[in-house]
Amino acid sequence: MMNGICAMGKVDVLGTEYTIEVKKYDEDESFDKNSFCGYCDEEMKKIVLCDMTTYPGFDGESEEKARISERQTLRHEMVHAFFNESGLSYSSNAYSRGWAKNEEMVDWIAIQGPKIFKAWQEVGAV
Repeated sequence: MMNGICAMGKVDVLGTEYTIEVKKYDEDESFDKNSFCGYCDEEMKKIVLCDMTTYPGFDGESEEKARISERQTLRHEMVHAFFNESGLSYSSNAYSRGWAKNEEMVDWIAIQGPKIFKAWQEVGAV
């Protein structure tokens, strides 16, 4: 664990193993290229987070705030992983109303929520 996050860990996402990597901002060009601090790579089955103490514009923030941001990003990217492994990633634009009003999405979250929470707990994202 690195600062509470499984720095090069693994997590079970609905039966599929995803790796979790924490990298410094300059160690992954995706952070700068795409202007984000984390991503979920569906093909490679990995979640990559930026060590927020190295993120431009975040300097001057406390280490505690950096770690809170990293945990929030980890939870966010894990939801992407759960959507991916549930078969939802490719059809997410095929709805006629917003996801918050979509009964299938609400049901999915209600059913999968405990599994997501358990996985978050396992990797220190809560």
